Amino acid sequence: MSRTALTAGLVVLAVILIVAWNAFFIVDQTEQALVLQFGEYKRTIQDPGLQVKIPFVQNVVYYDRRVLDIDPPSEQITAADQKRLVVDTYARFRILDPLQFYQSVFNEAGARSRLGSIISASLRRVLGNVTISSVLSAERAKIMRDITGEVKDQARSLGIDVIDVRIRRADLPEENNNAIYARMQSERQREAQEFRAQGDEFAQRIRSVAERERTVILAEAKRQAEILRGQGEGESVKIYADAFGKDKDFFAFYRSMQAYRDALSGHNTSLVLSPDSEFFRYFGNAAGSGAGGPAGGAAKPAEASKQP
Repeated sequence: MSRTALTAGLVVLAVILIVAWNAFFIVDQTEQALVLQFGEYKRTIQDPGLQVKIPFVQNVVYYDRRVLDIDPPSEQITAADQKRLVVDTYARFRILDPLQFYQSVFNEAGARSRLGSIISASLRRVLGNVTISSVLSAERAKIMRDITGEVKDQARSLGIDVIDVRIRRADLPEENNNAIYARMQSERQREAQEFRAQGDEFAQRIRSVAERERTVILAEAKRQAEILRGQGEGESVKIYADAFGKDKDFFAFYRSMQAYRDALSGHNTSLVLSPDSEFFRYFGNAAGSGAGGPAGGAAKPAEASKQP
């Protein structure tokens, strides 16, 4: 009998535990909950703590009350100037009304799907009315505020409060990038050629000026050299004239000796001259008084030169 009572007591305790397990639930401080009875809404729980529901009849759906994010895929959008942009966005939102959220999208996956569609439509509508230069300028902040306002208004019907929508990145498509890079490259090449042409012009101008200055300097130096050479030769002639003017006979003799040296210095020199030619005036007489005289006449000056 005692064993049967013990078994019954354990069964009752187990039932009580199961009922208590299904009757009590805890809402975390980062959560909010909906209590449903056979799918019908009963109440919303916003405060954290231990809560009670009807076991086996009611169930609880939990939703995060923290700020959530959504990262839609990049998409191509045509701006007002008919230029395409690849826009990458992200958004932050919070579940404001759990019941409306449950009835509209049911869970976070459904919410992100609906928000992605709303953000895409808003992006196309707002960016389709502005130029690409506006997206890439200081007007970008205003554009993001406009997109956030539109998405916020449309998401309110889903029980969602959209906090912010941001354009993370806005780039040209790959094919447009290649065309722009090619145009930039050709522009840089044109500028480089222009700079080279200007450099060649400056270099040619500098060379021309340097060549002209060189020609002027050489001409001036040559003129000065000719003047100095003429002055030197004049001085030389004057010195020779002053030196040989003191003894005209010696000067004539010296010049004749130079003429003999220049005329008779070759190995195969042949001269056909008359014996009494003026050229031989100093051959027969050192004084040069006669040319081609007798041998005795030539000897007398030699003998006379031996006398003291």
